[in-house]
Amino acid sequence: MNIGPGKITTFHFRLSDEEGNILEDSHEREPVAYLHGSDNIVRGLEQAMIGHKAGDAFKVTVDPADGYGFHRKENVQRIPLKNVDVKKNARLKPGMIVPVRTKQGMRQVMVLKAGKFNIDVDANHPYAGRTLTFDVKIEDVREATAEEKSHGHAHGVGGHQH
Repeated sequence: MNIGPGKITTFHFRLSDEEGNILEDSHEREPVAYLHGSDNIVRGLEQAMIGHKAGDAFKVTVDPADGYGFHRKENVQRIPLKNVDVKKNARLKPGMIVPVRTKQGMRQVMVLKAGKFNIDVDANHPYAGRTLTFDVKIEDVREATAEEKSHGHAHGVGGHQH
């Protein structure tokens, strides 16, 4: 069975940057499962998956436009410390990922600098603006259940747990 719309695909991947540094490696955990055509993974990787089947292995390089987007300066900002959802007296340090209350709900941001009353944060995805290479091994391809299709994601191991 080939990967295409309405198929649940389970795969392992190794993600590296432009210099070949490994950023992530799913081989240390359960494989990832996604519903093809539901925007559950980056566009460039999803497009490269089309037509592959269980057992296939391939590499694809994804530019920022088809990956995690471009780094946007407006996503780097100073916000009041009271909007950061951490324990009182928590010691915030540069590089930490913390939840922040926004008008759109909770959002994860990276701490750039913490002060007494304000915090400088970067709300861009950590891989924004980067060209990435995915080294992929397809483990399984199956038809999505009606429930998975209606929910818009894979269920079970490697997918969403309800």
